[in-house]
Amino acid sequence: MLVAAEASGDALGAGLAKAMRARLGDQVSFVGVGGARMAAQGVQSPFDITQLSILGLLEGLKAYPRVLARLKDTVALAAHEKPDVAVLIDSWGFNIRLARALRKLDPGLPLVKYVAPQVWAYRPGRAKTLAAAVDLLLSIQPMDKPFFDAVDLPNVFVGNSALAKRFDSADPGRLRAAIGASPDDQILLVLPGSRPSEIERIMPAFEDAVRRLKADRPDLFVVIPAAYTVAEAVKARVAGWPFRAHVIEDDRLKDDAFVAGDVALACSGTVTTELALAGRPMVVGYKTGAVTYAILKRLMKPRWVTLFNIAADRAVAPEFLQDACEGEALAKAIAERLDDRALRERQAAEQDAALDKMGRGMPDPSEAAADALLDFLSARRPSGRLNGPIQGA
Repeated sequence: MLVAAEASGDALGAGLAKAMRARLGDQVSFVGVGGARMAAQGVQSPFDITQLSILGLLEGLKAYPRVLARLKDTVALAAHEKPDVAVLIDSWGFNIRLARALRKLDPGLPLVKYVAPQVWAYRPGRAKTLAAAVDLLLSIQPMDKPFFDAVDLPNVFVGNSALAKRFDSADPGRLRAAIGASPDDQILLVLPGSRPSEIERIMPAFEDAVRRLKADRPDLFVVIPAAYTVAEAVKARVAGWPFRAHVIEDDRLKDDAFVAGDVALACSGTVTTELALAGRPMVVGYKTGAVTYAILKRLMKPRWVTLFNIAADRAVAPEFLQDACEGEALAKAIAERLDDRALRERQAAEQDAALDKMGRGMPDPSEAAADALLDFLSARRPSGRLNGPIQGA
């Protein structure tokens, strides 16, 4: 059983399912919760995971009845399908509740958490909470280990799948041809997030920044590689803009866009790592609910939210958070980079160096996660929970 409640977790789940099937063939089947990528690997979700894509304290409280209903649906799926192991991917709020519910449903069911809560950044007490709820952690950040070793939770660092993304086959010319841009035209990438709440909170500031830039640079091409979870919402907003913006949904063209863009305006998240891998200098913006931000500001240990900034221990990419995430400031930072090739190249090089500190160059994380999961299941066979040989373990 694989459970992912957001787009980033859907990608991880799909990668793990593919790697497991490569090892076990028809000896493995999947059930669970996920999105389009996991569905392509045979995981048919009983509901649309955008219902669980929630960020913020007040937003979470409002959505709580819906989340509880989807939690019951997921537990019912487990009760019906009786999986041999459950892998709960990211999405702390939903999956920690699911772990407890599954433990109550079947105390012998092996539970694996894939992606740790960021205890190195805030709320270190969650390490103990997770240790009491699951049997194994597959972590994607090297700084996780000491926190979970301290609470005796077996954990394996498998690497960050975002760091394994390759752009070797991406073709900037293909993207430029698709949008009618010449080789000399400048392209601004706009990436407003993958959650509906991010589109609602962050897109207005991004829109204002783009409007200001287009007023001064009417020939600037605006490209929005949209996550499938919010593509319709993004297209609805862009339809009302007084200028053309190209919304890209095709995955191949998205990769092309990542290498074709001159500068990116990005929502904080996994996409910032992918942009850095593609060599794109960026400006990072983020907004959440006022109450949530006030709490996080008190709890957060790092000075930055972007992972490569944390790895570099300085603001390689400028961050504009909460009230600072407004159109004028964003537009100014982007304009500086559009006007200064040397600045763009310097920032891209510094981002690239920070990726090495994050662990770039490890084996494929999906492959490492599959190996760790098979090792874990093989070790449990003597308990009687799992019977028969596990080929490839």
